[in-house]
Amino acid sequence: MKNKDSDKKQVLLRLSPALWKELAAWAEDDFRSINGQIEYLLSESVKKYKRGRRQQNFDESTAENLLEIQEDV
Repeated sequence: MKNKDSDKKQVLLRLSPALWKELAAWAEDDFRSINGQIEYLLSESVKKYKRGRRQQNFDESTAENLLEIQEDV
């Protein structure tokens, strides 16, 4: 059985000292390591992006359907 963490990709990330300090404080507040906090924030950003894309696609298809209905009337 594979270890879940062994499948993770490693990334070199350069941050300003000020951003590092802010992330460290935030991670401590959330009881996470800095690495864990960065991974959490990236995961949440991707989820939000996907939700936005789905909503945008829904809005576009809804608008297209409304235009088709108006043309039929």
